[in-house]
Amino acid sequence: MADVVVLGAGLGGTIMAYELRDTLSRSDKVIVVNKGSTYSFVPSNPWVAVGWRDRESIEVDLAPACKKRDIDLYPQGAKRLHAAENRIELMDGTFLSYDYLVIATGPELAFDEIPGFGPAAHTHSVCHIDHALDAKAAFDALLAKPGPVVIGAVQGASCYGPAYEFAFILEKALRDAKLRDKVPMTFITAEPYIGHLGLDGVGDTKGLLESALRSKHIKWITNARIQRFEADKVVAEEINDDGSVKAVHEVASDYTMMLPAFRGVEAVRGIEGLTNPRGFILVDKHQQNKAFPNIFSIGVCVAIAPTGKTPVPVGVPKTGFMIESMVTATAKNIARLIRGDRPNAEGSWNAVCLADFGDGGIAFVAQPQIPPRNVNWSSQGKWVHAAKIGFEKYFLHKIRSGKAEPFYEKLALQVLGIDKLKAVTFDDG
Repeated sequence: MADVVVLGAGLGGTIMAYELRDTLSRSDKVIVVNKGSTYSFVPSNPWVAVGWRDRESIEVDLAPACKKRDIDLYPQGAKRLHAAENRIELMDGTFLSYDYLVIATGPELAFDEIPGFGPAAHTHSVCHIDHALDAKAAFDALLAKPGPVVIGAVQGASCYGPAYEFAFILEKALRDAKLRDKVPMTFITAEPYIGHLGLDGVGDTKGLLESALRSKHIKWITNARIQRFEADKVVAEEINDDGSVKAVHEVASDYTMMLPAFRGVEAVRGIEGLTNPRGFILVDKHQQNKAFPNIFSIGVCVAIAPTGKTPVPVGVPKTGFMIESMVTATAKNIARLIRGDRPNAEGSWNAVCLADFGDGGIAFVAQPQIPPRNVNWSSQGKWVHAAKIGFEKYFLHKIRSGKAEPFYEKLALQVLGIDKLKAVTFDDG
């Protein structure tokens, strides 16, 4: 009998707990530690920020599903991981021991790294449901008094899709309100070119996204390093390839939404051998930490090196399907360790992404996510918007029902030729 704790119940952590319950013996205990008992579907936050969704439509109470699946839920949240002692200090002062731990905390949002940044200062965010609701109130104010808008992602960010999504969703909402002509829009990003996405592009994302921005009259600045945010403007340096400053832009803005850089959460940051200097979890190809072999990690909190050198720091995104491939590999590897075998499952790290633009969108498939790739494809059309809505409803159903991967999802992935796991590369002998 083993006690397996999942730290975090977001996109990856919740599915991780469900898949562990499917994979492990009934005598093994699966435990989830999270701040609260509510799951929130983060990909819907751009819709929340313009009033197309509300909190209730994208949140799920995890308690019923966890009870149904025989998963223990600790909603106190974690104060500090004591990795050498195999236990977690909870926010209420109690301790929880484990035999195996999966860290799936997601990131901490590093708003403090740039003056004037964040919902507590001069910018808005779609990274959290509370931020998105605040952004909705600001959107209503923008409708009442139209003015210039800046959308994008700052230096060190590793999540670019939602920035593009929100730019186009906001543009569509302004058109619907018959106010688009009164709102100049600028997209500012640390990416070396439009459509880089932290992945050096996928298919023709550069051409598709440049064309989409042009067609919607959205200007852009790339290789941008933000100096500061003010109440009525964004001050950004445009950087040359050699690192020198090409120009300093002061872009007027009455409504600013910029995605931040991420770092590891306080509960795990600074543990030698476990995290890198930014607090992200160090793992091998089996999602396992070398310093603490009973600790695994999945999702946004995993350390992944950039795809290459860029004039401004650009991180690598961890897309939903890539995270699910980490989940499947981790569940199989922990089950093997409990049986006394070596880990041998390796996530495929394939990326399947639907970027919704409100009335259309761009989809891409990267196999694997990090180049060079076997599949490098992107496409656009109105079908992407419909597919994103369908995915939202489907994924929330998975969370409510406590299912890691229903049969029809597995069948669809097989038809598309997309795998969660790489082939096993060694024999246990």
